[in-house]
Amino acid sequence: MMKRISVSISKHLTSFSVEQEFIDELRVIAKTRKKTLAALVREIDETRAPEQNLSSAIRTFVLKNKI
Repeated sequence: MMKRISVSISKHLTSFSVEQEFIDELRVIAKTRKKTLAALVREIDETRAPEQNLSSAIRTFVLKNKI
């Protein structure tokens, strides 16, 4: 099931939609790195390719971190 999450990135509210399993894993990664979810999403947002949307970048990031 898709879940919509809103986070503040550089004082700008940003929303993305991904499956609950990706949210769960993203929270685990954030906790492991001692970062907030918003800080990790900001990092992903800042490093994604310009043509890649944020939801896709988050999925790719989670998958790369699970391999």
